[in-house]
Amino acid sequence: MVRDVIIACDFSSKEQTLAFLDRFTGRKPFVKIGMELFYACGPDIVREIKARGHKIFLDLKLHDIPNTVRKAMSVLSKLDVDMTNVHAAGTVDMMKAALEGLTREDGTRPMLIAVTQLTSTSEERMQRELLIGATINETIAKYAENAKVAGLDGVVCSPLEAQLVKEHCGAEFKTITPGIRFADAAADDQVRITTPARAREIGSDFIVVGRPVTAAEDPVAAYERCCREFIGE
Repeated sequence: MVRDVIIACDFSSKEQTLAFLDRFTGRKPFVKIGMELFYACGPDIVREIKARGHKIFLDLKLHDIPNTVRKAMSVLSKLDVDMTNVHAAGTVDMMKAALEGLTREDGTRPMLIAVTQLTSTSEERMQRELLIGATINETIAKYAENAKVAGLDGVVCSPLEAQLVKEHCGAEFKTITPGIRFADAAADDQVRITTPARAREIGSDFIVVGRPVTAAEDPVAAYERCCREFIGE
């Protein structure tokens, strides 16, 4: 996959989601289906959006014992998504199990990535509440290295850490970065953020954009602005 903009379709119903996607009459954006929409509508919403021609990042952040994650990924492998994820904190063994479960009998599978630290987490809170004594950059680098050892394709990190991940894991290891805001927009509940243009400069392969597009007065125009700033088209 080449560099792309992923729209976070964080809606609570099928009707809202499809009405939003109906506004895109030209190119079909890559979309993220997260917990809210998946739990509200189940796997059928994945099938319907896929049938409309969209690439899908299924963002469920699996984190459990390896055997449970392996079995869950085996089920998700049948949905024909393009990308899905786990929490890197689940250990190398859990990530290896996820990869095994996600790989189909013919050897094909979606991209599998791991969440390092959520973009709403600051270093101070990570250390105080999660009792992780390392710096946030050290933690993210180690989690990314663990994901690579497990055979995953990349990690979710803030755009501020994309270059760091590339330095530790190589240029081909993918960085998927939420926490994207336009220069003239509010940060909302995100802490580690940057603009689409800056994300491109510092090594993001995919940016995940939610409210700056979905809550915009003209979502199509906002999406096109993201594409211009991040992809250059």
